[in-house]
Amino acid sequence: MDNKIFCNVCGRQLHMENDILLEDAFEARKQWGYFSKKDTTLHSFVICEECYDEMVKKFAIPPEITNVTEL
Repeated sequence: MDNKIFCNVCGRQLHMENDILLEDAFEARKQWGYFSKKDTTLHSFVICEECYDEMVKKFAIPPEITNVTEL
């Protein structure tokens, strides 16, 4: 299978080998509901780590970060 994953921000193809993603990325999926102009639509995207770092620098309130010791 030839699955390809691209960063939706910079367009870079993420490194995969044998259909295994060999770098981490931020994956978002949002199903919009009532009171939204996007009601009944599902939005999804992938952001590479570099673009994620640049994106969160622009946040007025930084994301909550918690260290996780168990995977």
